[in-house]
Amino acid sequence: MRNYIQKGDTLTFTSADPVTSGQGVVMNALFGIAATSAAANQPFEASVVGVFELPKVAGAIAPGAKVYWKADTANVTTTATGNKLIGAATEAAADTATTVRVRLNGSV
Repeated sequence: MRNYIQKGDTLTFTSADPVTSGQGVVMNALFGIAATSAAANQPFEASVVGVFELPKVAGAIAPGAKVYWKADTANVTTTATGNKLIGAATEAAADTATTVRVRLNGSV
């Protein structure tokens, strides 16, 4: 196929803020997990698909629940309003848990 570019599991992002490896990052309609650290406005690679353990807000999350990125606190939530859909929980996370495993949906 002549027009094939790449698989697309990892894409080049930029951010106005410094980025740390493993950090969730939004770039317009895309959400990814930074593969490396980068200074502000410098390109870095981010995974847009896969399963990642991410920080979460208080509250239980059921397996398979849609999860959203709460950018102001850099946490996963089940609240859709004002937040970006990033994927689904792959297993339950208790109310008191500080992290949840998320399968990124890779879509916009």
